[in-house]
Amino acid sequence: MAHANKTASPLLVYLAFATVYVVWGSTYFFIQKALAGFPPFILGTFRFLVAGALLLSWCRFKGEKIFDKQNIKYAAISGFLMLGVGNGIVIWVEQYIPSGLVAIMVASAAIWFVILDKPKWKENLGSKSTIAGLIIGFIGVILLFGEQLIHALNTSQSTTQILAMVLLIIGPVAWAGGSLFSKYKSDPNSSVAVNTSWQMLAAGVAFFPGSLLNSEFNNFHWNSIPLDAWLSIGYLIIFGSIAAFSAYVWLLSVRPATQVSTYAYVNPVVAVLLSICFTNEKVTLIQILGLVVILASVLLINLVKYRSSTKPAAIKTELQVDKT
Repeated sequence: MAHANKTASPLLVYLAFATVYVVWGSTYFFIQKALAGFPPFILGTFRFLVAGALLLSWCRFKGEKIFDKQNIKYAAISGFLMLGVGNGIVIWVEQYIPSGLVAIMVASAAIWFVILDKPKWKENLGSKSTIAGLIIGFIGVILLFGEQLIHALNTSQSTTQILAMVLLIIGPVAWAGGSLFSKYKSDPNSSVAVNTSWQMLAAGVAFFPGSLLNSEFNNFHWNSIPLDAWLSIGYLIIFGSIAAFSAYVWLLSVRPATQVSTYAYVNPVVAVLLSICFTNEKVTLIQILGLVVILASVLLINLVKYRSSTKPAAIKTELQVDKT
């Protein structure tokens, strides 16, 4: 059920992009703090089940229809792919692979959006600025985490680390596939908030088996969780999941997927800037170059969308001039 992008207020679109860019970029920082008290998969289970339940309760309070069998099925599939598989793989591999290498591989999701978005192949693959922006952005992410990448390549890898790298290729594919499934299969007239609720609940359920396989409950005690971890998971639930993920799902319904996918390049930029501001980490010249290259790539990817949106207005103006 492919459908055209719905019209939306430009101000709301800008606010949604800002939320996804900044808040999701900050979640790297808060996930690290939350992991001081929560094992990885218990963290994912708790975060998404609570966020999904809170948002669904709010939708119920507003009188929205929350039980629609087909919408629940589609939301569960997309939520499982995006958050359960895509996010779950990232959480697991970060135990074995440097975060910089993870960030580079996660950024490849922007490229997978173009590869998997079959209805938009002609538009995306025919746009030189879009293709150039995607390639340049990926190069920028590599520059941003270049030192970590070099260190990882110069270090002998264990079998577990090699497996983690293979899985890290699958994660962004699952995320992009789930995002596109949500974009094209969701009922355009259904509530974005309700769909988001079921996506997060499906993800929470998907994380639970991982916590059992890792035996995370054996040494886990709720009363031993430090305050910082509780505050961090509270931020992840309210801002990272309810606010930012809802904004992301809504953007998929009103903007082209390639444009929305630029979050994959901007999030690492925000994460690095926060790390510099709140830790002792210092920025290097090559990281500054990476930041500039990434921001340039986002401008390139959005350039063709800007041109296409201004073209009708320009034609209309020309017609008015001809009539006078």
